[in-house]
Amino acid sequence: MNIFTFFFLLALAASFGIEFWLARRHRDHVLAHRNQVPEPFQDTISLEAHQKAADYTLAKLKIIDFNRILGTILLLFFTLGGGIDAVDRFWSRFDLGPITHGVALILSVFFLMALFELPLQIYQTFVVEERFGFNRTTPLQFIKDLALQTVLSLAIGAPLLALVLWVMDSAGDLWWLLAWAILMAFSLLMSWAYPTLIAPLFNKFDPLDDQTLKERIQRLLQRCGFHSKGIFVMDGSRRSGHGNAYFTGLGNNKRIVFFDTLVEALEPEELEAVLAHELGHYKRKHVIKMLITSAVLSLIGFALLGWLTQQPWFYEGLGVSRPSNATALLLFMLAMPVFSTFLQPIMAAIQRKYEFEADEFAASMCDANALTRALVKLYRDNAATLTPDPLYSAFHYSHPPAAIRIEHLKQARQTA
Repeated sequence: MNIFTFFFLLALAASFGIEFWLARRHRDHVLAHRNQVPEPFQDTISLEAHQKAADYTLAKLKIIDFNRILGTILLLFFTLGGGIDAVDRFWSRFDLGPITHGVALILSVFFLMALFELPLQIYQTFVVEERFGFNRTTPLQFIKDLALQTVLSLAIGAPLLALVLWVMDSAGDLWWLLAWAILMAFSLLMSWAYPTLIAPLFNKFDPLDDQTLKERIQRLLQRCGFHSKGIFVMDGSRRSGHGNAYFTGLGNNKRIVFFDTLVEALEPEELEAVLAHELGHYKRKHVIKMLITSAVLSLIGFALLGWLTQQPWFYEGLGVSRPSNATALLLFMLAMPVFSTFLQPIMAAIQRKYEFEADEFAASMCDANALTRALVKLYRDNAATLTPDPLYSAFHYSHPPAAIRIEHLKQARQTA
């Protein structure tokens, strides 16, 4: 152990303590407001639905708490507890090259962590989601999804890891710059390919067949000057009762996707308003801004990793006795989330600002009242709490709390 061990444990304790304190505040705030629907929603959301949302929020908080505790234990075990060293020694028994050995080490650690976290995932799906009427996943479907995710992770992750480790070993002192460029190119490629190559492996995507709704959406797209490869309805109801809509893809491979549950829950003008909100993210350049932010942060991260690989105290401080490119990369991926926790409220605030701007765009392109109605239905049908703790939501929420967002939309209607 060295001074870096002290700073790592201090950051871990601070991160854990802040998250635990915020979760307790959130729980207490939701409980305190459980028996009364907030005034702006008293005409649209019943007390029963409001209480269901409160209970669902509390149940999810318990899962989050257990997951945080388990994640902290696993992090300490694999770092200071010598877990990485143990896995490293296991793979040293085989006659593997340094790159293959490194890929095996990294994938093994993440596989073991996922294995330990699997019971919580099963509990959340088949107990919590089931209790509140959202789960539609069968055990067989769950196993199929898990197997497919594992295969894809190996098929995509292993070659990428091998390439990064090769660059670390062969590209000199500025390897981190080349590795960053490779990762950015890979991310853009995956964003472009995801709609047509990966997403259909998990879900069925049918072209929107409601001609009236399709014509309404086409008119909206023309008003916004937006072009896509099509409008699709995804069979989200096969796994969950939650509804959503999103854009996916880049360049000429963009798709508009509605969950079938959303199409069933909303009226045509409400679906148009939800789509207008999503279009707002593109028209206000939020996607590009987030890509640039991600690129800058990852560049800083790779530069930091490039320096840390040359520091013996980095390995020693995190419990690794045999420094290597693979252990450096693995330690960085495990330890950085501890320190980046403190950036979370800044990123959340930026994302909430983007949500307000997208709402303003939607209000200028369609009926703002329809968007308000759609949001209220989404809060109700997804059992999203209307009364989050202000500090918790400021730290965690990428979308503004319901009451604040509805009030902002009301002001947008008045100025439109």
